[in-house]
Amino acid sequence: METHHSLYYLRTYNFAIIVPMANEESEFDQFVSALIQILDFLQSGKIYFIVDNASKDKTLDLCRDLSAKDPRFLTVWAPENKNVVDAYIRGYREAYPHHDFIIEMDAGLSHDPRAIPMFLRVLNEGNECAFGSRFMNGGSIWQSSFNRTLLSRTGTILSNILLGSRMKDMTSGYQGFHKSVVKELLDYPLLSKAHFYQTEVRYLMRKKRYIEVPIHYRAPSPRVSQKAINNSIKVLLHYFWQRLLFNSKSL
Repeated sequence: METHHSLYYLRTYNFAIIVPMANEESEFDQFVSALIQILDFLQSGKIYFIVDNASKDKTLDLCRDLSAKDPRFLTVWAPENKNVVDAYIRGYREAYPHHDFIIEMDAGLSHDPRAIPMFLRVLNEGNECAFGSRFMNGGSIWQSSFNRTLLSRTGTILSNILLGSRMKDMTSGYQGFHKSVVKELLDYPLLSKAHFYQTEVRYLMRKKRYIEVPIHYRAPSPRVSQKAINNSIKVLLHYFWQRLLFNSKSL
């Protein structure tokens, strides 16, 4: 495999990748092909596809067909999910009992699977968290609208100012954790229902041992709903006032 992965020593990791899947039919084959390359290279790993009623195309059928052919891919049908945060948490609950490291990522090649070995290396070196960053040296965001890029950068700046965090990217959803950290995350009553989930998690994990990993992020959805924005503001202000008036929250 002629990539920068040759710089990393090859070893077997007990890891899982959780991926919420909704309306991914058009890019399914390309995404799966990239994941298979990484699994073959690492000679280990499981992929958990979390599918719910948000998906209206043939994504569920494609996931189930793949799982029947390749046991490294597990399809979790979760019709009870009410939002994408439910999908992430369901994925963590499925993977937690079986794996030492758990990484979450977006589907559709928004997140490049070739970064997975970097996340695993960071976690294997004693860090509890590995956070993907588009805004550090080596990272990038492309094929994205100006408004979405501005929203991500502004969200990071505001979060760091109001919450006292110090990360270069507070809004990315490409991140990995040790099993012990996942247990704390599952036991915590998260407030976010949409995009701010990523920021809430990073804020709560800010006192853990972590390293930010440069990632390349492509083509996010063109808009964020007003409902998601309202939830983000509400949760941000909640933690800001909590930090101001009481002790800062962390896991």
